[in-house]
Amino acid sequence: MSKSLVVANGLVVDGTGAPPRVADVLVEDGRVVRVDRTVERGGTTRVVDASGLVVAPGFVDIHTHSDLTLLSSPEAHSKVRQGVTTEVVGNCGLGVSPLAPGADVAAIRQAVGYLDLDPALAWSWDDTSGYLDAVDAARPAVNTATLTGHLPLRAGVVGFTDRAPDSAELDAMCGLLADTFAAGSLGLSTGLVYSPLCYATEDELIALGRTVAFHDRVFTWHVRDYADDLLPSVDQALRVARATGCRTQISHLASVGRRNWGAVRRALDAVEDALSDGFRVAVDIYPYLHGNAPLSQLLPAWAQDGGAHALALRLRDRAARDRIVAAWADRPSGWDEITLSRVPPTPRPAAEVDEVGMSIADIAGRRGADPDEVAMDLLAAYGSGVLIVAGGRSEDDLRTVLDHPACVVASDGQALDRDGVTGAGSPHPRSYGCFPRYLSRYAGATDLELARAVRRCTGAPAELMGLTGIGTLTAGARADLVLFDRDRLTDRATFADPQQYPEGIAEVLVAGETVVDATGHTGCRPGQVLRGRHGTAHPGGTARTPR
Repeated sequence: MSKSLVVANGLVVDGTGAPPRVADVLVEDGRVVRVDRTVERGGTTRVVDASGLVVAPGFVDIHTHSDLTLLSSPEAHSKVRQGVTTEVVGNCGLGVSPLAPGADVAAIRQAVGYLDLDPALAWSWDDTSGYLDAVDAARPAVNTATLTGHLPLRAGVVGFTDRAPDSAELDAMCGLLADTFAAGSLGLSTGLVYSPLCYATEDELIALGRTVAFHDRVFTWHVRDYADDLLPSVDQALRVARATGCRTQISHLASVGRRNWGAVRRALDAVEDALSDGFRVAVDIYPYLHGNAPLSQLLPAWAQDGGAHALALRLRDRAARDRIVAAWADRPSGWDEITLSRVPPTPRPAAEVDEVGMSIADIAGRRGADPDEVAMDLLAAYGSGVLIVAGGRSEDDLRTVLDHPACVVASDGQALDRDGVTGAGSPHPRSYGCFPRYLSRYAGATDLELARAVRRCTGAPAELMGLTGIGTLTAGARADLVLFDRDRLTDRATFADPQQYPEGIAEVLVAGETVVDATGHTGCRPGQVLRGRHGTAHPGGTARTPR
């Protein structure tokens, strides 16, 4: 017998951008069947009364770092409780697959420490198919799709040294990338501030971009710099888009440091030029004035050459430290704008545990030390596992990006459980409140503004990733819904107290099953792994692109 559900009398905002309308949503077997003013209800039909509520598609978060937290905490509390029903992982180049034959898996795991909040979690896969199988076996509450991280791809073939791949290595990288597409990856992500991706040449990026284009996937970019060199960094992404024709997503577009405020308008001008020339380019951003990243992101590229072990040795050398201090002398943001948000859960002094949530400047004052030295000491002790929250952004810039038609909303956060291992530290509040914050503070007050805003969180990001059947309330789509009170909707998570769930979310359904209701999380975990369509198979099982 089919499972039938009617979400009745709500203000339906369907994710297409169409004007809101009061209607019923009929769901059968986890799919939307019809959206109409009055839907007939059989005797076995469950009815959810949505009177006075907005009924929208579940939010589609295309920029997340939940690669491993969904395995540790599959309930996905911090995301599903804010209305997110689909997570796209593998962003900023920091994925967890593929792991090439002979790859130094321990070194790769250390390099993506930003994702790795649970040391007890075993990595049981070596390719993208195996990783997605592991997610599927964990039965998360939300749907999950993945991009292919450039870091494991490059590190597994080339290693962590500052050099370009030779021709055979580049062919191997492109072949491995194509294999991930055959396994269901939606595209490639890069993060050109992270070692060893900071050593990637434009020739390498173009070769990979051609593979992406050949399979009609998306290439997402954490560009080389969001501060003084934002514009040349965006220009590089657009040059690769023009050279290859690949769909391109510029991640978390912002300009850091007061002296760079206003640069995002010129970056968007360059995006508009590419769009007018027929290239497929979009951007995303989260509605906050602070970012979150590994502290190691602030290091100059030379300091990271050779990977984590080489960095640790380098940080014991006074001359190398002096070079790093010199490189930091003209940074656009001060240590008072950079807060320690997490260090790995290994035994450490109690005083250091208390420093989480403090700025590097305040930690230095507490220790009676220089803030540059404090930062390097933290990196020497914990490497890329040291996470920070960093400010230095402009509200005007944020609104400029959010208002642009090429922009969608994405959290850049993680699915966390505040009562579990993934809830340690002082995370960025975007992991708990991104979408309610955007809709309550930036969406606008009219029904048409609400429709446009909901589309930025649902249908538009799904389209950008090539995901079909999600992100809209249309016949045949997955019945992933969020019901919220427009007047009460607000984020409660702050930087001082980040692990707070939002208000105004009345119910969240995934595949027609209630995951969040008035009592909280129901424990239901009906999410599915979403795999992209299979790539073109070439001899040997590898799809390659002529270069």
